[in-house]
Amino acid sequence: MTDTALDIFLVATPGLEAPLAEEARQAGFAEAKIVDGGVSLAGGWPDVWRANLVLRGATRVLVRFASFRAMHLAQLDKRARKVDWSHVLRRNVPVHVEASCRRSRIYHAGAAAQRVATAITQEFGAPIDEAAPLRIMVRIEDDLVTLSLDSTGESLHKRGFKEAVSKAPMRETMAAMFLRQCGYTGTEPVLDPMCGSGTFVIEAAEIAAGLHPGRERSFAFEHLPSFKARDWLALRAQPPQPLSSALFHGSDRDAGAIRMASENAARAGVAPSTRFSVQAIEDLQPPEGQAGLVIVNPPYGTRIGNKAPLMALHRMLGTVLKTRFPGWRVGIVTADKALAQATGLRFDPPLPPVLHGGIRVALYRAQL
Repeated sequence: MTDTALDIFLVATPGLEAPLAEEARQAGFAEAKIVDGGVSLAGGWPDVWRANLVLRGATRVLVRFASFRAMHLAQLDKRARKVDWSHVLRRNVPVHVEASCRRSRIYHAGAAAQRVATAITQEFGAPIDEAAPLRIMVRIEDDLVTLSLDSTGESLHKRGFKEAVSKAPMRETMAAMFLRQCGYTGTEPVLDPMCGSGTFVIEAAEIAAGLHPGRERSFAFEHLPSFKARDWLALRAQPPQPLSSALFHGSDRDAGAIRMASENAARAGVAPSTRFSVQAIEDLQPPEGQAGLVIVNPPYGTRIGNKAPLMALHRMLGTVLKTRFPGWRVGIVTADKALAQATGLRFDPPLPPVLHGGIRVALYRAQL
């Protein structure tokens, strides 16, 4: 495996593969294409680093470095021992191995992981540790074994700034893709009237400021033999390119949520461009200036509370938006179509559902 021919796989939240591919192409990964479970592209190790640093919609970045057929565990063991592990691992850095099996004669994932782990320690010498920063992923499907390295470590939705979260928080990776699907590019104001811990507002402010989502956190690839600290520091130190002077607003009836959102925005470095306030939906007013995007993830019956009392909330939301926000666009994330329809808004054609915490949600978009 050479440095210019890596098979890079961007793991997507199910249902958000298309906007992730669009984001990757816009970020300069011209050959990014949608595949099962995510987006694939080719490049060198610096591309792996950059994907982790700049992409907002990827859950993690995998490097697929070997594949072969294996019909039984002994064959898996034999062929895993022939892999040149020195291309992806260091002998003094622990690693842990995970496996999954699907439609294959090797069906015991635990046994498969153990065989590969044994091959690594006996043939290469790297120690195995369940708490290791590096993870080798073994996927066996239709008897084809694919070995991947998780270059990310902790999921990419963990930007490193949000210490405080509210109930049922929206993941940053999902929020970024929903903003993209609403046509947000960083040049207009954004308002979330049920902002919780501030995810939509903070993501929008970071995009407008040109801030890289991975600018402060660490990554698993820093433990690889291919890692060049000086090149990484230069890549990470590229100055942000501000896109607009828009302000980003969040409100919530919960004072504790507003406190959390304000603290999270300060840690992310976007406090100057964000505004948070304690406010009920019926008191909501558009901020001064140009129209922009209202995006909200209201509570729904399968997430918090019961469905019945939420119908009135959604009707109120729809009334407030229709009467006070002419010219604005709206994005509503919900698991219940009836709740979205209760707003009385005319929605654009539906987008594919998205898996969020085991629940299928959808983004409903409208122009006021």
